[in-house]
Amino acid sequence: MLTRRNLLQASAAIGVGSVISRPAAAQALKVQMSTGEVMKTKGLVDTNEALPSNSKIDGQRYRPTSRMGLGGLAAGNGFNTISDDEEILAMLNQAWDSGIRYFDTAPFYGLSLSERRFGDLLRNKKREDYVLSSKVGRLLTPSAEPLPKRWHWANHSPFHYHYDYTAEGTRRSVEDTLQRIGVSSLDIVFIHDLSPQNSDFGADWLKHFDEAAKGAMPELTRMREEGIIKAWGFGINSPHAIYKAVDIADPDICLLALQYSILDHQEALEKTFPLLDERDISAVVGAPLNGGFLAGRNRFNYSSLIPDPMKKKFAAISAVATKHGIDIKTAALQFAEAPSTVSAIIPGARTSQQVKENVASMKVAIPEAFWSELKSKGLIAQDAPTPVAS
Repeated sequence: MLTRRNLLQASAAIGVGSVISRPAAAQALKVQMSTGEVMKTKGLVDTNEALPSNSKIDGQRYRPTSRMGLGGLAAGNGFNTISDDEEILAMLNQAWDSGIRYFDTAPFYGLSLSERRFGDLLRNKKREDYVLSSKVGRLLTPSAEPLPKRWHWANHSPFHYHYDYTAEGTRRSVEDTLQRIGVSSLDIVFIHDLSPQNSDFGADWLKHFDEAAKGAMPELTRMREEGIIKAWGFGINSPHAIYKAVDIADPDICLLALQYSILDHQEALEKTFPLLDERDISAVVGAPLNGGFLAGRNRFNYSSLIPDPMKKKFAAISAVATKHGIDIKTAALQFAEAPSTVSAIIPGARTSQQVKENVASMKVAIPEAFWSELKSKGLIAQDAPTPVAS
């Protein structure tokens, strides 16, 4: 049966002058979704029931089995904040003990520091018990010189990086990641920072997109068909690459950072989510707390410059939350997880206490009257999905 997926896969192969030999369905069926505890909106749920296979047949796409995961930026000493290995390992163990089974990292986070620290936890766990995603687009090279101060990583590993979205660079990046973490496979690979918001690119981002269209996209499709990964997509801070890629490639899942939060969600609801839904592509919401702003940090979307409209909206939502006996962070996490398009949220954490607080927020029953009041006051979109209190 010739499906749209198969046609796209063949087209991608022809575009790079090669032919992908598709595996038999039986081989594809060997790739299974991870099992284990699943973080649901209202807390932890144990599941022992069979999960659907990641067969990639007739449009089926892989989704993480955990609705709540853990982002790895802080584990790379993000925001120029130094955490030692012991503190991060304690945080990771707390996440595991709390039932979190989806872990997202990247070579760029601390220039391998985050991946290595994640490996301190995950290499000692059964591979089938968790979901792991990382990213491609930057290759690391040894260097004794630290990056310029404009970068976020304090005491990062002794590497520099260069961009490489070619097929060869993509496969090498995945192999390097596996060695740094010390695991045998990745579940999801995101093409990282392919966006005009990337300060290294600006208007030149389209040159890198073209390289990825000929290299990374068909190569990740090939790796998915080979069973090396289960899914691929884009990990980006703006949706531009997704809008361009969905008609020329075949992504399964996209990590939308800074694009869906209780403070800022209109474009995602009006354009990004419908586009993904048409193609059965799910979204992982990164930075659901706007880079820490909704948790009380003095930054917004990775910047110390906090827009006045966001300050005012934060204050207004906080006032309504206090009236209903909840806090804005709890509301923000549950809001980000509510849409059917969203397969997982991955708030970051630096300490064990932050993990405990995030997990506790997902167990709070938020009254429907809170969401109704936010909509009546125009503080969230009228059509924004909201959690259903049990």
